[in-house]
Amino acid sequence: MSKDAFDTARLLRENISRVVLGKDDLVQMLVVSLLASEHLLLEDVPGVGKTLAAKALAMSIHGTFARLQFTPDLLPSDITGSAIYRSDSSDFEFKPGPIFNHVVLADEINRAPPRTQSALLEAMSDGSVSIDGVTHPLPKPFIVVATQNPFEFEGTYALPESQMDRFLLRSSIGYRSRVVEKQVLSTHRFGEPVEDLKPVVSAEQITHAQEAARSVRFDDSLVDYLLQIVEATRSDTRFQVGVSTRGALSFYRGCQARAITEQRDFVTPDDIKALATPCLSHRLVGETIFGEDGNSTSEQHLREMISTIPVPM
Repeated sequence: MSKDAFDTARLLRENISRVVLGKDDLVQMLVVSLLASEHLLLEDVPGVGKTLAAKALAMSIHGTFARLQFTPDLLPSDITGSAIYRSDSSDFEFKPGPIFNHVVLADEINRAPPRTQSALLEAMSDGSVSIDGVTHPLPKPFIVVATQNPFEFEGTYALPESQMDRFLLRSSIGYRSRVVEKQVLSTHRFGEPVEDLKPVVSAEQITHAQEAARSVRFDDSLVDYLLQIVEATRSDTRFQVGVSTRGALSFYRGCQARAITEQRDFVTPDDIKALATPCLSHRLVGETIFGEDGNSTSEQHLREMISTIPVPM
């Protein structure tokens, strides 16, 4: 495997970490989602840096960035764009919407009605948008980083399982330690440090790294271990619906991408265990009660279940 993929992952993590302080796991998940050609859902309270993280990712590559503030009056065409009639040519001209960017931040995605939320489905799964029977490809690379507040329910619309399944990972940022928060206050004294970030990799390098991630070696015994976890979610009585085949494939690709971020060309059990909860918990239908630590009971049940499955040597 080319060393370029390892360099791309390393440069991205280092650059994003310059402004996303004290959250190495979050930074890695951003890069893993990008290299796996999939998407990330951040669930957390307002003001902990969700927008900052997405913007830092966009600023780190020679790509474009768009922020979509989801509201109850947001229309599907506000996301995808629309065909506009031109009187001078007596023809319709397509005006692309903000989804036609390399990095798209879907802020408070659960505040828009289901019809608008579904406008993201084709874009997230197929990398294209269909308007009036014409398919328009999205730029490559393409990633959606969506946010929502799991503690606020008034005026919100829960994401359906079919859309949750389009996110590779679900994570939260959480509050920072006092030491890190003091550093945040200092670095933000004269403005937003993210505005000073310079691109460290090109869109073409990202595309090459994504191709390299697909060729990461995945031993048969580890594939069986991954599938054991997936199958266990389908038989566990604490879950009404288990992980789908699409979820298993996303899990597989996520582990390959994580290996790249760890400078390896092979998957280890640690990759599988590290991604199991953020990759699978949001695909399960069961109890969704959130505790004081922000973790749902489904996450706790999933961790307990995984701990009973033997790890291959």
